[in-house]
Amino acid sequence: MKVQKFSLSDANLIKSPGQEGDIYVGNLVDETNGGPVTIGYGKYGPGQTLTETMAVDDTMIVLEGRLSVSTRDGTVTAGPGDIVYMPKGQAVTITTEGDGAVTAFVTYPHWAEAHGE
Repeated sequence: MKVQKFSLSDANLIKSPGQEGDIYVGNLVDETNGGPVTIGYGKYGPGQTLTETMAVDDTMIVLEGRLSVSTRDGTVTAGPGDIVYMPKGQAVTITTEGDGAVTAFVTYPHWAEAHGE
């Protein structure tokens, strides 16, 4: 792979697998092009909640808006510039605040493979 730069407009945002809400993801680097990790963007509409057990280690960077991530250990709230790490096996609930949120993410291993996509 070569050095590459990405913008949100480069992502083909699709409905996040396994949920019905206004939540979208778009991979830019993943297993299909030989990347060792998955890198992409996420977009969460206002008032959205996503609950899942993490199938991969996921690092999420909030670019716009605010969201909270709740676990049995408590809740963290993140806004622009904040990074949230969600380890594999952790049960999380991600909830948007206000107008929703835009995030960038890096997962290891590839989330699509872990979800059987």
